[in-house]
Amino acid sequence: MSQATLSFRLPPRSRWGDRLLIAILTASVVILLVGLFAWQIPFSGQLRMPAGEIAPHDVVVPRQIVYESQILTERARERAAAAIPDQYDPPDGRVRRQQIELGRDILAYMSMVRADEYASPELKTDYLLAITAFPVTPELALLILEATPAEWDSVVNELPVTLDRVMREEIRESTLAAARRRVPALVSGELSERANTIVVEIARGLVRPNSMANPARTEELRERARADVPMQLVTLERNEIIVRAGDRVTPEHVEAMTQIGLLQGEWNWWIALRGTLFSLALVTVAGGALYRVWPAVLRNVPEYGLLILLVVAWLLAAKFMLVPHDWLPYLYPLAALGMLVAVLIHVRAAVVILFALTLVAVYLARNNPGVIPYLGLGSIAGIVVLGRAERLTSFFWAGVAVAACNWLIFAAFRAPFEDLDTARLVQLHTVVLLNGGLSASIAMILYLVLGNLFGITTSLQLTELSRPTHPLLRQLLLKASGTYHHTIVVSNLAERAAAAIGADAFLTRVGAYYHDIGKTVRPYFFTENIVDSNSPHDKLDPLTSAQIIISHVSDGLDLAAKYRLPLRLRDFIREHHGTTLVKFFYIQAQREAPDGVTVDPADFRYPGPNPRSKETAILFLADTCEAAVRAMRPATREELAQLINRLIDERVADGDLNDSNLTFRELTTIKDVFIQVLQGVHHPRVQYPEMVKRPRAEETNGSRPHTTEPVPLPGGIEEPSGA
Repeated sequence: MSQATLSFRLPPRSRWGDRLLIAILTASVVILLVGLFAWQIPFSGQLRMPAGEIAPHDVVVPRQIVYESQILTERARERAAAAIPDQYDPPDGRVRRQQIELGRDILAYMSMVRADEYASPELKTDYLLAITAFPVTPELALLILEATPAEWDSVVNELPVTLDRVMREEIRESTLAAARRRVPALVSGELSERANTIVVEIARGLVRPNSMANPARTEELRERARADVPMQLVTLERNEIIVRAGDRVTPEHVEAMTQIGLLQGEWNWWIALRGTLFSLALVTVAGGALYRVWPAVLRNVPEYGLLILLVVAWLLAAKFMLVPHDWLPYLYPLAALGMLVAVLIHVRAAVVILFALTLVAVYLARNNPGVIPYLGLGSIAGIVVLGRAERLTSFFWAGVAVAACNWLIFAAFRAPFEDLDTARLVQLHTVVLLNGGLSASIAMILYLVLGNLFGITTSLQLTELSRPTHPLLRQLLLKASGTYHHTIVVSNLAERAAAAIGADAFLTRVGAYYHDIGKTVRPYFFTENIVDSNSPHDKLDPLTSAQIIISHVSDGLDLAAKYRLPLRLRDFIREHHGTTLVKFFYIQAQREAPDGVTVDPADFRYPGPNPRSKETAILFLADTCEAAVRAMRPATREELAQLINRLIDERVADGDLNDSNLTFRELTTIKDVFIQVLQGVHHPRVQYPEMVKRPRAEETNGSRPHTTEPVPLPGGIEEPSGA
C-alpha cells in the first residue's frame, strides 16, 4: 500500500513521449553508474601516487587488512624457477664416434701432406692451414711437418684413444673449456714432447659437446616450481605507515595502496567496459523488479523522475562516502533513501532500490564487507518502523530503529573489539548511532520539502486533512449535514474496499471526505439535504436543475483551490462522477421536450474525466452504490447484492472504469465489500406498531390519571422507552 501518491501532473503526452522520457532518465542512471565504476572522481578520497615518484606525505593504513600480493608472489615464483638449473640430455655416443672418425680422417689427410715429395714446405703448411674442422695454427703445422715418422705413428695411434677418453664423459657447452683443459692429463706419457703437443692440440680442437640442453624439460620443471609457490600474504596493521613522506614509491607500495582502495588505478577501456556491463545488468534487473512489484512507477513520469533524482543523489554521495576511511562509510545515510522512497512512492519500490544501492556499495566499499549488511539491514529497519509516517515522531522512532540495528550489525562483525583502542571504539560507536539520527533527519526534511516541491500528497498532509476541524469539513457539517453523513458512509465504504484490493486506503478515505464539498455552495438542491417534501427543483426546468447538480464538481474544485487541497485530492472531486449522465433530469427533459426536439445528452453529463486511478474509481463506485442503496432501500441481502452487481456492471459496460487499472478480480472483491458494509449500514428495520392508550383502573373509576404503556411487539420484544 503506497504511503503517498505523486499528484504532480504534466501536460498530456503521448505514450511514446512517456517512454522516451523514461528511457532518457534510465540512460542517465546508467551513465552515472558507469562514471562511478569506470572513471575516477576528484576529491573522492583516493590518491594519485604512481611508482617511481616521491611520496608527498605519509600514507597510513586506515584499518587492518590482509591481502594476497601479486608482486611478492611473482617474485617468489621467479626465484623458485631460477633455482632450477638447465636440463640436459644424457651424453650422446654418436657424437663421440663421429669426432673420433673425423680425427682419423684428419690424420690421414695430414699423413698424405707429410708424404708429398713434390710439395714445398710452404705449400705443405698451406695445405695444413686449410683444414676447417678445427683451427690449425702455423706453429702446430710446423710441428706436424717436423715430426719424425716414429713420432707421427705414435700421434696416429694415440689421438683416437685420447678423443675416446675425453668424450666418454658428459660435455656441455658450459663445460667444454674444462673438458679441453683435461686433455693433457689423458694423453699417454710415453709420447715424446713433440708428439704429445700435437695430440693435445688436435684433440682439443676436435672435442665437442655431447650432452645437449633440453629447453622443454627445463621449462616444465621451472613451471612446476612456480606452481608450487603459494600466494604471498601481506598483513598491514591499522595505523601502519605504508610509505613515508620523501620516500620513493615502489611497486609494493602501489599494490598496498590499491588493495586498501587509497590509490586510483590507471584507466583503460576494459575498466569502462566492465563498468558499463555491470551498470546495464544492475539497471535492467532493478527495472524489471520495479515493474513486477510496483509497475505504476514506470508508467508515471513525474514519479519515476523523483525516483531517479533520489537515486542519483545517493549514488553521488556513495562515491564520496564509501571510501577507505575509518568511519565515513558508516555514516552513509542509505536508510534515508529507503524511508523516502517508501513514504513518497511505495515500500516495494524502496526494497528494490535498496537492493540495487547495496550492490553498488559492494563495488565501492571494497575490503569492508561488514558495511554491506550494516547499510542494508539498517535501511530495512527504518522502513519497517516508519510505516506510513503519519506523525513526525515516526521519523524519530525510525532513526532509533536504524541506530539500534546498525549497532547490532557493527557488534556482530567487530566484537569483542580487541583491535580497537578506547578512543577509536567511542568514535565508531558514536558514528554508528549518529547514522540513525542523520538518516531520520534527512528523510524528514526531504519528505517535507519534496512533498511541497513535487505536489506530493503525503501521509502527514492526509492526517491533517482528515481531522473534522478542517474548515471545509466544518462547512460540510454545518451547511450540508445530509451530505456530511453521506460522505462518512462513503468514506468508510471506499476505505474498506481499497484496503481489500491493496490500494491506498488512507488516501481513499480522505479523498472521500472532500469529494462532495462543492455541495456546500447550494446544499438544498441535493436530496440528502432536503428536510421537507418541497424540492427547489420543482420550480426549475430539467436542464437548469441538471446544471446545478453538475456544478457541485466545479464548485468543489474552486473550494479545493481556495483552501489549497493537494492536487491528488482534487482528483477525487473531479473524477468521482466521471462522465456519467444525470439520468433523472435527462429523462424528465426528454418527456417535457416538444415533439421533434432532441435533447442533447452532453448537457446532462458530468465534465469528468473518468477515474484514472484505483482509488478514485473505488470512490466513484462507492458513491454510486451508497446513493442507490439509500434511495431504493433493498429489503434483503439478495436484493442488495443484485443492486450492487447491476450498478457496477453498468459502469463497466459503459467504459467508465477503463482508465482506472482495476481488474475483474478486484471488482469482484469490491462488490463483496460493498455488500458486507452496506448491509450493516442500511439493514432492514423492524416496523414498530402504533402505541395505543389504555385507561388504567383509577381512570375508569375517576380516581387515576391516564398513562401510556408499551404494547408488546412480536416475539416478546418491547419497544424501548422514549423511542
